[in-house]
Amino acid sequence: MTATSGTVWDDVVGQPDAVRVLQRAASDPAAMTHAWLVTGPPGSGRSVAARAFAAALQCRGAAPGTASGTSPGPAPGCGRCQECTTTLAGTHPDLTVVATEKVVITIDEVRDLITQASRTPSVGRYRVIVVEDADRMAERTTNVLLKSIEEPPSHTVWVLCAPSVQDVLPTIRSRCRTVGLRVPPPQDVADLLVRRDGADPGLALDAARAAQSHVGLARRLARDPEARSRRTAVLEVARRIRGVPDAVLAAAELVEVAKAEATAATAERDATEKAELMRALGVGDGDTLPPKLRSQLKHLEDDQKRRATRRQRDVLDRAMVDLLSLYRDVLVVQLGAEVELVNAAHADVVRALARDATPEQTVRRMDAIGTARERLEGNVAPLLALEAMAVALRPQG
Repeated sequence: MTATSGTVWDDVVGQPDAVRVLQRAASDPAAMTHAWLVTGPPGSGRSVAARAFAAALQCRGAAPGTASGTSPGPAPGCGRCQECTTTLAGTHPDLTVVATEKVVITIDEVRDLITQASRTPSVGRYRVIVVEDADRMAERTTNVLLKSIEEPPSHTVWVLCAPSVQDVLPTIRSRCRTVGLRVPPPQDVADLLVRRDGADPGLALDAARAAQSHVGLARRLARDPEARSRRTAVLEVARRIRGVPDAVLAAAELVEVAKAEATAATAERDATEKAELMRALGVGDGDTLPPKLRSQLKHLEDDQKRRATRRQRDVLDRAMVDLLSLYRDVLVVQLGAEVELVNAAHADVVRALARDATPEQTVRRMDAIGTARERLEGNVAPLLALEAMAVALRPQG
């Protein structure tokens, strides 16, 4: 069975094998299980696939023998019925999606999910719980989830998403059926941007290559000139670093850009959340918050700080991935490999860096970027991690 035009699977690009497995599970009770682990590298479409699967599970066009009907109909995931459209939009009453913007998913959030999992669906075939960032749960939090995953109610389906099976505890992954996604071909991503967003085909393909087939990033690059300018500025950093002073300045610049982008992305939402909380507490503009209510405001502010921290880390990590792609292209040129450049639009920068270094130096620079990513993930101060990385990028000898 393959996805057809106009179905919930249309945006799951470049994943025919995974789609086939999930479609069959949605239509055949013998292939269905109640705990799934969707894995794949960033940008492969884990959350998109998870929501498409959830929509197919709720779809009115269920195959014979499934929970909802007895007469033949279209394959689950028609994309047109109310169940499909509301599930894809995230508004179906029997769908819960957890996509944390903080550093970790808290144990209280997981306990709330377990409570929801025990409830009978109100209108749908299943109660579907999608955890988009299952790798952001601490071991203690994951252990709380274990029993519900191991013995879920018959009407509940868990869909966990993570970059790889290694990012989830063995006790969890052993109780889930795993579906692996791959990095989709750039042309498939470009075709999606043209079809869904009306992007120019040439720009769409450049964006897909620059994003290394990360669908969300490719869409942003294709639609937002400022996003393309920010990425160009990151790549230019590599050519500007000539010595230690340049490296220190470049690291500070990258951190400041990440802070500014994180603030811009969260400021409006933070203000809205605070206004809604104050209104719910019955506190008007300009009124002093009573002491007994201040803890609720502090709790919100703490959550917002964690979200901003996560956003800043994500922005910095993306910048380093862009730099890695640049040095990958440099190495391709140095070795004379006949493969396409990720950064074809910046071929002049690639060639300049290739002339000024040896392949061994390029590999060492890539290692330095990888080390900086690991340090950031380990909560090293961003400026310190990036300064060490930038110093390693300067010309040697």
